[in-house]
This record gives sequence, C-alpha cells and structure tokens, in this order.
Amino acid sequence: MDGIAVRAADTYGAQETAPLQLKLQPKGTPFAAGNCYIVDTGDVMPPGTNSVIMIEDVHSSGFVAEIIAAASPWQHVRIIGEDIVANELVIPEHQAISPVDIAALMAAGLETVQVLAKPCVAIIPTGDEIVATHRELKPGTILDVNSHMLAAAVREWGGVPHRHSIVRDDPVALQAAVSEELLGSDIVVVNAGTSAGTEDFTSEILGQLGEVLVHGVSIKPGKPVILAICGGKPVIGLPGYPVSAMLTAELFVRDVLLERQKLPRAQTVQIDATVVRQVASTVGVEEYVRVSVGNVQGKMVAAPLNRGAGLISSLTRAQGIISINEAGSGLNAGSVASVRLLRESRPDHNILAVGSHDLALELLGIHLRRRRGDVSLSCANVGSMGGIMAIRNNEAHMAGIHLLDETTGRYNVPHVEKFLPQVAWRLVHLAMRQQGLMVAPGSPKEIRGLSCLMRPDLTFINRQRGSGTRMLLDYELNKLGISGDRIDGYEKEVGTHMTVAASIASGTIDVGLGVQAAAKALGLEFLPVASEQYDLLMNFGGSTRRL
Repeated sequence: MDGIAVRAADTYGAQETAPLQLKLQPKGTPFAAGNCYIVDTGDVMPPGTNSVIMIEDVHSSGFVAEIIAAASPWQHVRIIGEDIVANELVIPEHQAISPVDIAALMAAGLETVQVLAKPCVAIIPTGDEIVATHRELKPGTILDVNSHMLAAAVREWGGVPHRHSIVRDDPVALQAAVSEELLGSDIVVVNAGTSAGTEDFTSEILGQLGEVLVHGVSIKPGKPVILAICGGKPVIGLPGYPVSAMLTAELFVRDVLLERQKLPRAQTVQIDATVVRQVASTVGVEEYVRVSVGNVQGKMVAAPLNRGAGLISSLTRAQGIISINEAGSGLNAGSVASVRLLRESRPDHNILAVGSHDLALELLGIHLRRRRGDVSLSCANVGSMGGIMAIRNNEAHMAGIHLLDETTGRYNVPHVEKFLPQVAWRLVHLAMRQQGLMVAPGSPKEIRGLSCLMRPDLTFINRQRGSGTRMLLDYELNKLGISGDRIDGYEKEVGTHMTVAASIASGTIDVGLGVQAAAKALGLEFLPVASEQYDLLMNFGGSTRRL
C-alpha cells in the first residue's frame, strides 16, 4: 500500500475536526515519536513503525504530513508468516495445479514441483476402407474422422494423444501396431475391428498380447467394446461408427484417463424434460439417445435427434443424452425423462424448432448467434405434422411447416386451423421454395418427371410420413394415378432434404424429391415439381415472447 508508515499510537485522536500533524522523515532516519516515512507497496516497514496510512488520506506539505483519522496497528501491513510458513502444506497431492496454485507455490519458494506426467494415449485407426485425406476418397472408402475426434477428446480429458497411421485389416499389421504403441504409451485405443466380422481381428490380437476382460457390453450404440490388459497397460477397442466411438470413449476411455491423473470423475448436470415424440428401444440393451433441449413456457422439453451410429450430425447438434434403461422398451411421447446435459448446454438460452427441415433454418441459427451470442437455435426434424403437434403440446418454440391442403390448394393455414383450434397461433412466412426431383448431374438415366419413378431400373428415396414433402409427393402421385407400392424405394424414409441429396450424390440412389437448395448444395440436377410456402408456426401465447 502506498502511503506513510507510522506508529499507530502516534495517530490516536486524529479526526476531521482536529487534524494531526506528523513529521515526514527520510528513510533511514532513526525513529522518534511523531515521525512518519513515505513508503511504497512492497517496502520493508521502517523500524519503530507498525501501520500504514494510504497516501490518499494524507495531506503533505514540505516535511509535514497531516492526517484526519487514526490508524490501527498493522493496518495495511503484511506480516511475515501470515500466509505460508516453512513446513506448511501449500497444495494437496494429486490436485490439478491452477493459476492461483502457481502463485502460492512461487510465494513458498517452490520454483519446481514433481507432477504426474500427462498420460500418453495411442489411437490406432483400422480398416481397409479408411483413408486419411479427402483427396483419397472414392466410392467404397471412408474418411478417417474418428482418430481426430478421439485425439481432441483425449486432450480435453488431460491426456496427450498420439495418432498412429491407418492400419489395414491384417492381423499381423494390427499386432505389430499395438505392440509398437504399447512401448511408448500409457493407454492404447484401437478404433474399429471390434465386432464379429470376417475382418475384425482386434479381440483375437489383444487376446494374444494380453488378456481380454470384456468383449461386448449391453449398450446401444457401442455394443462391441473391448476392454483388455496388454503388457500391464489398458487397451480399449472402440467401434468404428463415430457416434458409437464417441459414446464409448466417454464411458470408458475418459474414466481411465482421469484415474491415471488422480482426478475426480467429471461432474454431470441432469435435468428432467418432456420427450416430444415416441422413442422405441430394444429390451435388454441400455440405449443412449441424443436430444435437443429447450425451455418452452417454463417446461423443459427434449426433442430426440435422428438416431444411427454413423450420424456425426447428431454429435454436433445434441444438447443432451437420455439413457433408456435396458429393462424398458422405449419412451412415450409426453413422458418425462432424465437428460444429461452435454458440454456447456444452456436450455434456457436455446430456441427449439421442431418440425420440417429447411436449410433456411440453419442460416437463421447462424445469424441468431451473430446477433445474440448467448442464444442458439436447435432443430429437430420430425416433419410438418410433427411440428404442429409439438406447438399444440407446448413442446417447441416454433415449427417449420409446408403443408398443402388438397381441397383448397392453400398452404399451412387450413391444417393449422384444424389441429390448433384452441391455440393463439401465428404464422411467420419464411420462404417460397421449389420442390422437385433431384437426380445425378446430367440425368444419366434420363429421368423426366414423376411418371418415371415406376421404372424398374430406378431406385427412389422418400421423406418420412407426416412431412410436407411426403404429403406433396403423395398428392402429385395421386393426380397421376400412381401408387407408392409401384415405386422401388418408396418405403425407404429419411428425415431431411440433405440426406436425400447426399444419397443421390453418393450414387446409391437414383432419384428423390426435395428442395432446390439441397440439390444446388451438392451439385445435383433439379427437375421442378411444385412451388410451396414454408412458414414458421409459433404459439403466440408464449413462444413469441420467448423469442
């Protein structure tokens, strides 16, 4: 503290109505009653003094310092030994060293300390179909995203990842790779090759190198997990699908890493939320379902995302996970489930859009984050009718819909009036869009319109029941007198326009109905079928104020 050093007893009686004057002396002058000395923060107290008065409370002139308040002993003075003394514990063993811990260690004179080394985790991607870069991609190959994802997770959990080069489906090569990584790593993770296929050798190889403790756990996704000990070190085999790999890494790899660092398990936040649609599950398997979460008019709501062990998008869009007990057969719409929140999820700051998919919603979410960094937009694609039901049940802030009424030829309003007679709803027009057939560039199979869908040489991909696109397709087919059972692939359903477009771009499907924006995004040919109105439906009783 910058000020004057004084003997507290010399200041007694000083007050605003009766200021007291002290003699300013140069440092080094022997102390005498009534003396004071200028001091700066960090200075040693002059002999004979035991208190400091802030310079702001001193009026000085020449060799006189005038004060208007008495000082107490040891005021603004740090005493040797008041913080850390010899043989006192500074921080406990096995505690992660924080910035303030570093300050305490330095103050105690400890310039170096012994620490636990960060665990080294070797990650071995396997598979003949796996390639390292986009340049190597071709039909039948898969880009290695898992090793990068797992490496980032290991860093987040305090470890040091080492990504091994891709190992082909060869038992000799796999054994050599695992043996090599056991020499320099604390933990080895083998990704893929854990199932029971003809080219899945991981369990066999780990059994030769050590002891396989577990092969297969009753969870979904992620059943074919392998837990082994080889050379005294844990070796964990993870499934190859991204969702399965990440889930099982969180369940098994993370805890091993935290234990190696003597750190507590990560704390999780659980909330209860109403499930907006039915979720089927298999009895005997504990299933993990990723969900979007939002607070709709004071009620926490969870919207299940599309499931599938390979759906990377569900990893990035999820705010939480619901665990369905192995004794259960699923969740009913409207039931309440416990949701484990992911990352820094903030349901109260999340706008939940449940309904039909459109790329415009993604753009809307981007602009929202730019304008309001604390608010996000999450979409659950359940189709237009699913969106209307979500608004009716107060399970969404808004729903994208595009429903054609066959009787009047109008979009959206007739359906909303029919299903929401007691709701103060509002429709906000978002976009006019073209729906049409998406085909490969140049239309190599010479597809000209909906009537071509009956051809035996074509494969079709459909949208889910209840979606506006599905209703439009059925309406147009009915006008042409075409039954869905005459179309190869009519029963194959997906949840988004981009999934339809991606299936065609990959060459596995010939044709599908979707919006022009999806076709343009993936460079597909587009054959217009109809122009439609895409609106946002809101419950004006509460959703609009929330937005």
